[in-house]
Amino acid sequence: MTDSGRGRTAAVTVLLLASFMDLMDTTIVNVALPVIESSLHARPEQLEWIVSGYVLAFAALLVAGGRLGDLLGRRTVFLIGAAGFTVASLLAGLAGSGAELVALRVGQGLFAGLMIPQVLGTIQALYSPKGRAGVYGIAGAVTGVAAVAGPLLGGALVTGEAFGLGWRAIFLVNVPVGIALLVGAAMLVPQTKSSHPLGVDGLGIVLAAGGVLALVYPLIEGRQAGWPGWAFALFALAPVLLAGFVVHERRRTRGGLAALLPLRLFADRGFSAGLLVQLAFQASVIGFLFVLSITVQTGYGFSAWQAGLVVLPFSLAAAVASGAAVALLARVGGTLVGAGAVLQALGAVWSITVIAGHGHPTVAALIGPMALAGAGLGLVVVPLTHLVLAAVPVDDAGAASGTLSTFQQVGAAVGIAVVGTVFFTAVASGPRMGSAFAVAAWMVAALALLAAAASILLPRVKPAHEAPPVTDRPDREPQPQQGQP
Repeated sequence: MTDSGRGRTAAVTVLLLASFMDLMDTTIVNVALPVIESSLHARPEQLEWIVSGYVLAFAALLVAGGRLGDLLGRRTVFLIGAAGFTVASLLAGLAGSGAELVALRVGQGLFAGLMIPQVLGTIQALYSPKGRAGVYGIAGAVTGVAAVAGPLLGGALVTGEAFGLGWRAIFLVNVPVGIALLVGAAMLVPQTKSSHPLGVDGLGIVLAAGGVLALVYPLIEGRQAGWPGWAFALFALAPVLLAGFVVHERRRTRGGLAALLPLRLFADRGFSAGLLVQLAFQASVIGFLFVLSITVQTGYGFSAWQAGLVVLPFSLAAAVASGAAVALLARVGGTLVGAGAVLQALGAVWSITVIAGHGHPTVAALIGPMALAGAGLGLVVVPLTHLVLAAVPVDDAGAASGTLSTFQQVGAAVGIAVVGTVFFTAVASGPRMGSAFAVAAWMVAALALLAAAASILLPRVKPAHEAPPVTDRPDREPQPQQGQP
């Protein structure tokens, strides 16, 4: 592989195609959930797992995947992840039950956790710090396109009965793309490694993932089971496992070993506040989109294509607001994040008046609330990343970025569990799905307002002359931020 500009461009094209496939796969599923439910006779909790199982598995391997790439070679780990993701997508498209599809979605998430961290890691290895800026800008544009394309393509494939496959097409479309990725990566992407690779903390992964799963699992499964004793036992186990994780990480740090989560970062109030904002805000956004898609299709007869159109103004407004946020950040700082979270809350509340009010909601009537909520997302994502990373030393930027990404995925899973549980409980007890959506949307607004309150503790933005110099540390590579729907 040559280091020429043309060779690097070809390699980055392959890597960004992988990022696009992953991001689109995240956003494409929501619009197909009602059809999957009727086709596979899937239970409500299985619908939650189809979405949250993917993001939980992705979160569990996000940091470890990056470190495996540093150690074994980023192209090698990328190929393993892409191959596994492609096979899991093929099997998901052939799934015969809700349980099978849930298991295969978890598999997709695990292999994505191996594949996606290699994208930014390889870009960092191929380009100088100055040259990366333009590539990162292109990567951001890819994220925006994927956010728009996912719901629209999903709606078109499902509603149009592409090749007579129905909802299965949203997974099977990954197969030819995955094959192209494997061929392209083998031919065009160079093998790179870190000169100072960090070890993989296996026990830390198990303790952290176990703690989160012990919290999310009973939230999703407990309602259907009538809240049995094991649900409360798992709730009690979750903090024990997370406390064990903290103790384990401290021991590794004292022993001079690489920690999965450097606890010294939490000594900074701004960093801790940023993680809380990330957790609550992602829970709000992803929970909102989850219940919205089910409500408009199952409750009001929207097609999957119409459900995709409902999300379109959300994605477009998010893209526009993200651009504005870059210009406003130096002036407004953390206030911008708080304002974005409030807009998300207002958009959710406005949607209640459209959906739960009298009459039949329409795509046109939802443009306003969806655009408002999307603008809130755009004002939060880019500034929050900047503010959180500004709160930590440059040498810890990679670990901080990986932690922020992990909290993003965990927040998404928690949001689906919490908002989904509230929604399906209300569906089971109420006569109208619109009323159930209203209850869930109030929960969405509460989570967004929690994020807004936490944003008060974010650090101010340092002017350019105060900012510390950026050093090129290939052994401290940032982990990717998963794109938003």
